[in-house]
Amino acid sequence: MQASSRQRWALVLVFVTPGLWALNSVLARRAPGLIEPYSLALLRWLFAGLAFAIGARMELWRQRAQLVRAWKQHLVLGTLGMVFCGAWVYLGGRTTTALNISLIYAMSPVLIAAASALWMKDALTRWQALGIGLALSGVLHVVLKGQWADLATVHWVVGDAWIAAATISWTAYCLLLKKWQSPLSATARLAAISLSGVLMLLPFALWEWLSSPTLAVTPSGFGLALLAAALPGYAAYLAYSVMQRELGPARVGVSLYLSPLYAALLGWLWLGESLHLYHALGLTLVLPGIYLVTRLR
Repeated sequence: MQASSRQRWALVLVFVTPGLWALNSVLARRAPGLIEPYSLALLRWLFAGLAFAIGARMELWRQRAQLVRAWKQHLVLGTLGMVFCGAWVYLGGRTTTALNISLIYAMSPVLIAAASALWMKDALTRWQALGIGLALSGVLHVVLKGQWADLATVHWVVGDAWIAAATISWTAYCLLLKKWQSPLSATARLAAISLSGVLMLLPFALWEWLSSPTLAVTPSGFGLALLAAALPGYAAYLAYSVMQRELGPARVGVSLYLSPLYAALLGWLWLGESLHLYHALGLTLVLPGIYLVTRLR
């Protein structure tokens, strides 16, 4: 596939992948009482990692020497992407509100763009900066339900610290994934990263299984883990790796601003939640912003 075709395909994924992230927030709301946070993250990445490994088994065997050489990188990326950005989001969701989670995560694309420009010398044009500003305004308009005065009344709790840490971790994951170039394909590399994250999650999940007064993983919780592995796990991370390779972290990060809009749509379809005018107004800001940031030169 030619470079231009790969980039066009990556641009399609920019609008698909946020829907998979949004599904994870719906699963996180269903998880309490069904499955513990570290157990959910462990099963999610165990199944996703095995799916990656099966798909890339021949390459992983050929590149086994490279896997040994880069084991530290895989362990760091697995910790950032699967432990901190996985279980910590589920932990934070126990005590904080969806409003606070969205507000904090709205800072992630800005952090990625700024860090890319400063650390990786990834040039950010004035039009791209304007696009980030438009997208940020649009997502905040949705999060605040069009009531900007409510921003002054937001209350912060301990769960917000978990979400903030996860946001910073996601920024580091995105930058290091691009910084540490690898000869592995996206599938093979994600197999190594996911299973490294499982190793880091295992002690915490064991602690949950031994200390939880009820079942750490119920049958319904196991079903949630399988769904999380298939869509917000396997499909979303594979798509994100492809987008990063073709478009770079700064341009791809802004796609996260679509997640609250997709979450609202999922809530309307699955949970009977209402759609409002502020969703449409937010979309009119987010879509032009994403266009300005991701447009191909």
